[in-house]
Amino acid sequence: MDKQPAQKHQELQAVVAAILDQAQRQGASAAEAGVSAESGLSVTVRLGEVETVEHNRDKGLGVTVYFGQRKGSASTSDYSPQAIEETVRAACDIAKYTAADESAGLADAALMARDIPDLDLHHPWDLPAERAIELAQECEAAAREVDKRITNSEGATVSSHAGYRVYGNSHGFLGAYPSSRHSVNCAVIAEDGHGMQRDYWYSVARDSAELEAARKVGARAGERTVRRLGGQRLSTRQAPVLFAPEMAGGLFSQFIRAIRGESLYRKSSFLLDSLGQQVFPGFIRIHEQPHLPKALGSAPFDSEGVATRARDIVSGGVVQGYVLDSYAARKLGMRTTANAGGVHNLTIEPGALDFAGVLKQMDTGLLVTELMGMGVNLVTGDYSRGAAGFWVEGGELKYPVEEITVAGNLRQMLRGIVAVANDVDLRGNVRTGSVLLETMTIAGT
Repeated sequence: MDKQPAQKHQELQAVVAAILDQAQRQGASAAEAGVSAESGLSVTVRLGEVETVEHNRDKGLGVTVYFGQRKGSASTSDYSPQAIEETVRAACDIAKYTAADESAGLADAALMARDIPDLDLHHPWDLPAERAIELAQECEAAAREVDKRITNSEGATVSSHAGYRVYGNSHGFLGAYPSSRHSVNCAVIAEDGHGMQRDYWYSVARDSAELEAARKVGARAGERTVRRLGGQRLSTRQAPVLFAPEMAGGLFSQFIRAIRGESLYRKSSFLLDSLGQQVFPGFIRIHEQPHLPKALGSAPFDSEGVATRARDIVSGGVVQGYVLDSYAARKLGMRTTANAGGVHNLTIEPGALDFAGVLKQMDTGLLVTELMGMGVNLVTGDYSRGAAGFWVEGGELKYPVEEITVAGNLRQMLRGIVAVANDVDLRGNVRTGSVLLETMTIAGT
């Protein structure tokens, strides 16, 4: 970004104030508005040649107005006074024709964030396009140098983005914070007499100084690709399944979907009325940590201005709380959990064993390193997804497997967690290690 955070925040705060003032002028009983501005660079190289260089500057604003309990929303990317007036008018016109909803409205004023902590989320990267190209080329070259059987590439990408977000509402709340996000990723293709395989690796961080070195990312992508050569199919069987950390996060994301307010008040979840119920084994703790410095899921307030806070969602395997915004909370006769916009650094407390230790504990079974398809029924909990990975015997990887399906029911799968390793993946909003399940159906030949 080309302006300091304080200056940019002042400009965006003025836009939010103008929106809220315009909503009041047009007769809204309450209003909320969010504005954002972001800029960045993304460079992709393939087979050593520059494929794309993209500079972006994006901005946008959204406004929601309330006339009593009738609601209307509109958005634009134009910050001019005329555009603001027209956008607010569009939201008001929509509200005037919608039915009243007793659950609609701003989050409670008492829950607004009063003190906004500095979470150290903003680390702009002074990255010229020329240097980004060099890093991407280094990354891809390292991948291709791993093994002569790596014959093709999907490319390596280096990207850097920084932005600002301001939210305000007619409670008098006005909050702002800057953030950044940088990444390096690479995917390559290997080939032998049995066919072709593809795999990838990536690094992402708020601070570019905390990214894995480009060559290390590329080498990891190449190693992962080569080890998948010679993939075999398995016969259909029941066996323990170990989800690698980057796959294990999806299990807990499905759990969060099942206890989200929207799924609960619509009665479309297999975990209805699960509050206070044993859903996981007793050693499982799942908690939010929204104020971790530099973490990718950190935020001082949610998208309704409600102050975020650390809390246990599961403790002792028992569900301690749902995931609610203010609308869902009112529908359920509960209180918002500051999760408008999602959870923040969902953390699954790891056990004492590392990855090798959990492999030994499993002894014989399937390690899943890739999942395909979206075969999850949230109403019944039925789970069925295409998978690839490695067959394990005696706690050691024996051979790669492909073209299989892993299936089960999420209720039994969550209760059947045997261990969570301490190889925690910190590259996203769900922070978990490898997860060992007691048994699943593996469908193959």
